[in-house]
Amino acid sequence: MGYGNQQIKDLENTINAADCDAVIIGTPIDLRRVLHIEKPSVRVMYDLKETGRPTVADVLTPFTN
Repeated sequence: MGYGNQQIKDLENTINAADCDAVIIGTPIDLRRVLHIEKPSVRVMYDLKETGRPTVADVLTPFTN
């Protein structure tokens, strides 16, 4: 599922209007490929290791059934 042109433009405007020193991109794609970000930005990668309860699935299940 993708974003429409207006949604992309709205996200770009929101990021560029944010009062911040830098933007950390933690999305599956590098947003810099589809947005013009006017602030310093870096893409980070991460892994999630669930160690207890509730799990992500526990939290999301009520919204997906």
